[in-house]
Amino acid sequence: MKDFKAYFIIPASPAHVFLALTKAETIRLWTGDEAVMIPEPGTEFSLWGGAIVGKNLSFEPGKKIEQQWYFGEQELPSIVTIKLHEHKQGTSMEVRQSNIPDEDYDDIVDGWRTEYVSSLIDFYTE
Repeated sequence: MKDFKAYFIIPASPAHVFLALTKAETIRLWTGDEAVMIPEPGTEFSLWGGAIVGKNLSFEPGKKIEQQWYFGEQELPSIVTIKLHEHKQGTSMEVRQSNIPDEDYDDIVDGWRTEYVSSLIDFYTE
């Protein structure tokens, strides 16, 4: 199991980024795919038409999102924590993901950079 941590600058306020990550209608706009998301702890979610699925653990509006991402029969849960911080260019988004299966690590890291975050940045710069 591996862990991933990175920081990304998103050209929008933390409040707007939080809504883009937690409102199903907005998620559909920046991903281009179906999304199921209710920003309530204990609810399950699905992004990119089911490519990412899991359970919402906690929310601090405009500041923090904590989720469990599913990887089949996994002993330890993969926990994703997204923290949003004010930045002079918008938002500094801190991403931490723990317990990524070794065989999925490279794809997950690539997905964070080239799909998840780049789509979010494009959404705010178009």
